[in-house]
Amino acid sequence: MSRARQAGYRLLGTRLNYLLHTRPVEWPIVAAHTLVGYLLAVGVPNAFRSETLAPALLGTALWVVCLNGGTLALNSAYDRDEGDVAYLRQPPRPPPGLAAFGLGLMVFGLIAALLLPVQYRVVYGLCLVLSILYSVPPFRLKSVPGADWLINMWGFGTLTPYAGWAATGLPVGPMGRLVLLGFFPLFAALYPLTQIYQFEEDTRRGDRTLALWLGVRRSLIVAQGGALLGFGFFCTAALQSRWAATERWRWIPLLIALLGWALVLVPWFLRQQDMTPRDHQHGMYRALLAWAVTDLAVVLAWAT
Repeated sequence: MSRARQAGYRLLGTRLNYLLHTRPVEWPIVAAHTLVGYLLAVGVPNAFRSETLAPALLGTALWVVCLNGGTLALNSAYDRDEGDVAYLRQPPRPPPGLAAFGLGLMVFGLIAALLLPVQYRVVYGLCLVLSILYSVPPFRLKSVPGADWLINMWGFGTLTPYAGWAATGLPVGPMGRLVLLGFFPLFAALYPLTQIYQFEEDTRRGDRTLALWLGVRRSLIVAQGGALLGFGFFCTAALQSRWAATERWRWIPLLIALLGWALVLVPWFLRQQDMTPRDHQHGMYRALLAWAVTDLAVVLAWAT
């Protein structure tokens, strides 16, 4: 047990387990991806204007803590993981009422979203429904190969940055739609990578996840195809942006992000047969780093 977790138990007792199952270590990643949409909507130079910053910060907090955190707690209540999961090592046993806690957190966020524009409320409500369908029996679409994939591609890939945009109330133009849609296939690349190291636990539970259905080799092939398609969207948006000669430097961060994905996926594919579950878990965290670099690249390309 880490020192931080020990300190948390001294402060909160077993109530800390509810918080841990919302996976707060992941919150900065989700917050950053949400704020990408905000920065695309207003531009970095205008990011600190109070008329847009305040609703964006509220929308991000509700999305990250209430919707994302509540979803993960709800999911943990039914998964009952014993091994490491993404952003939660040695997960504690789900405490009593964890499912109700997670659902209550999501509903509280939906009520608080009444303070924000209608576009935000709609996308929040849609993702709340998807979260329930994903985690809760008898639906439990996370155990249906392909359905779990689509929910996450939309929910985390495209709708999360859209939520940051929607919190401002500003419309999304054609260029914005292309960039946001680029995250859809990019998350199609990331999602199976988060499951490969969990084959044993998913098999024990009877969950037929996408990666388990595909196997390691085909999961990595799908990941490579999804990454290429995602950057295809970004490149199309870049070409349609018609950047002037003095702005062609905007291509550089996109190329660096694409290289980052290649450095993660190509060695992983070549070494797959010799890798242990721990090795695959490390590969997942490298892919999450490539995702973060891509978020930064998109901001540099279109919001500065």
